[in-house]
Amino acid sequence: MAFLKKIFSGKTGTDPEESNVSAEAASMTPAEPAVKPGMFQRLKSRLTRTSSTIVDRIENLVPGRTEIDDEMLDEIEEILFAADLGVKTTTEVMDRVRTNLGRRLKVPADLRPFLRDELLSMISVTGSGDDTEVRQPPEVILIIGVNGSGKTTTTGKLAYNYIKQGKKVVLAAADTFRAAAIEQLQMWAERSKAHLIKHQHGADPSAVAYDATKSALSREADILIIDTAGRLHTKSNLMDELGKIARVVSRDIHGAPHETWLVLDGTSGQNALNQARQFLQTVNITGFILTKLDSTSKGGAIISIIRELKVPVKYIGIGEDLEDLQPFDAERFIDAIFGENDQPSQESKYV
Repeated sequence: MAFLKKIFSGKTGTDPEESNVSAEAASMTPAEPAVKPGMFQRLKSRLTRTSSTIVDRIENLVPGRTEIDDEMLDEIEEILFAADLGVKTTTEVMDRVRTNLGRRLKVPADLRPFLRDELLSMISVTGSGDDTEVRQPPEVILIIGVNGSGKTTTTGKLAYNYIKQGKKVVLAAADTFRAAAIEQLQMWAERSKAHLIKHQHGADPSAVAYDATKSALSREADILIIDTAGRLHTKSNLMDELGKIARVVSRDIHGAPHETWLVLDGTSGQNALNQARQFLQTVNITGFILTKLDSTSKGGAIISIIRELKVPVKYIGIGEDLEDLQPFDAERFIDAIFGENDQPSQESKYV
């Protein structure tokens, strides 16, 4: 535990509120679809920063060494922490490593497959991907998160995903606080062929949700996705606004919203975990979406988020293209990081 002890000698990290209130970084104009490699290969290529942080550094420990000694254990611990697995998850992994010394772990070359299996087991405890319960349509999904997490872009890509599956989608532009959000979502709606309900900037978000609910019912839509304004869990008036939206929608659609998905900026690492913990104190979150994983070496945070909070990750964002929002699959995610080959039998998950 030498490395973890060192990190507490000084203040580390940034305040989650300060680091996540910047304007959304997503481009206003959705990228054009292009001929792309297989979904797994794309996932693998987009997670190279996290893969380099974990796997490449582990591989560099092996040459010329014949035993797993205390020095190597400290180096492994540092590698896991650098990938933003966090203190709790890193400690759990290292406990498993030490328990298996001389058994599954006899030589340094055993470390890579062992860690791959351990990390996979940690994130296979909850459902993953978009495995939401089939209900009487329309299914209502409420999208929430702080400013800059990529909510509006994610909402547009979700619509594209569902329409590709043959579903009829209505979008609600209930982020009436940020002027650009309505225009941005309209662009995504036009590209994905989803029907958009919008009001003017500054309008009551619950009024937008009301009109969108009526539209979804009259159009016999399969899915209604409600994009909401960025908010912090500490702002009681904004949290009350979410409750009002939920009440308005539930009057006409039983049990709505059926899903509440928190969008987290993957580049914020452990701050994303802290945000998720805080939102869970006031909101019944049914799933997470982690964005911008192609732009960070901190992809390990997703492991600690699932491990500690026991809430499934539904989707991950790995780029700016329409198809770069992928249903989360635990095994594929770990295999992409560890450079494993894709299994053809799993290809249908991303088609």
